[in-house]
Amino acid sequence: MGLIEELGSPAVIGGNSMAAGAAALVAADRRGLVDGLVLIGPFVRNGKMSAVQRILLRVAMARPWAATSWKSYMSKLSARRRPDDFDEYRDTVVASLRRPGYAKAFSSTTRTNHDPAEARLTDVASLTMVIMGERDPDFPDPAAEATWIAQALSASVVMIPEAGHDPQSQQPELTVESVSSFVATLKLHTGNQERVR
Repeated sequence: MGLIEELGSPAVIGGNSMAAGAAALVAADRRGLVDGLVLIGPFVRNGKMSAVQRILLRVAMARPWAATSWKSYMSKLSARRRPDDFDEYRDTVVASLRRPGYAKAFSSTTRTNHDPAEARLTDVASLTMVIMGERDPDFPDPAAEATWIAQALSASVVMIPEAGHDPQSQQPELTVESVSSFVATLKLHTGNQERVR
C-alpha cells in the first residue's frame, strides 16, 4: 500500500494463491488507490475440510516432513503442463525449506484463515479478473470456485486449459495475454470515468 501511495494511482494489484486474499483486503481498505485486481488461483475463503483432512495436512506440513511433502505436492500443483525449469525450481524450493526455521514458517501459512478476506469482498470496488487453472488441485471444482469469486466481486473469469495452480508459469502466454487484455479494458474504463467526471 505504501508503494502505491508513493508512486500514485491508478494501480493494478495481482494476487496469486494465498496472496489473493491480501490483495483483496488492500483493494477493500483503499478503494481509491486500487483500480484493478487480478486474482490467480485465488484463496479468498476457507475451503471445506474434514477434521481428518485437517489433521493429515498438519502432519504432512510438520517440520520433519514439510520439505518432502511439498516436493511431492508441487508436482500436483503443476498438473499436465510443467514449465521447462520445473525440476530446478522445485529443488530450490525444497532446499530452502530445509534451512533452519523455514519449514516451520512455511507450515504456518497452511493454517491461514481466509475469513477476513471473504468478509471484505463486498467492499471491493475495483474491476477484477479471476484466472484459474482448469486442473487446479487446490480446489475440488476450480471452475465453480472461480465462478463463486466472480459473483462475489462482479469479476470476469479466465479458465486456463492444461494448467494447475500456477497458470502464470504453466501457460505464461495465455496468462499474460489475459492480464494484458484486462489492463487495456481497465484503462478504457478508467478513462471513461474520468471523462464523465
